[in-house]
Amino acid sequence: MIAIDTNVLLRYLLHDDEKQAPKANRLILGSEEVLVTDVVLTEAIWTLKGKRYNLSKEQIIDVIHALFVEPNIKFEDNYAVWGALKDYINAKPIKSGGKTKQADFPDALIVNKAKRYGQLNNTEISSVYTFDKVALEIDGTKQP
Repeated sequence: MIAIDTNVLLRYLLHDDEKQAPKANRLILGSEEVLVTDVVLTEAIWTLKGKRYNLSKEQIIDVIHALFVEPNIKFEDNYAVWGALKDYINAKPIKSGGKTKQADFPDALIVNKAKRYGQLNNTEISSVYTFDKVALEIDGTKQP
């Protein structure tokens, strides 16, 4: 198994660099399993949603689904990523500061990683505390 950094994952997804994209493709489509850590996945999603690429929620969902079906890609914690994806899909928009906002995938992953930690360590995580109003829409969060 190998692990990749965010920039390798982005070159694979975006094919936006003629020198780096083929190298990223060879790694991800090669003969070894490829670990995508939570940090790499989160950084990639932030980048894809950012000003340069501006992917929509639906496009982000499609990207995550595509990564799940890629046979070589292994996530740090499939259960937490699936749970986060479900929460992200079901996140309801709220009005905040005159704008409509909604919890994003990294918010959902934070909550689901905490829940998963509790499951794996036989410890109850009663809540994830946040000041983020949109993240408070995810089950299992509370405001301090």
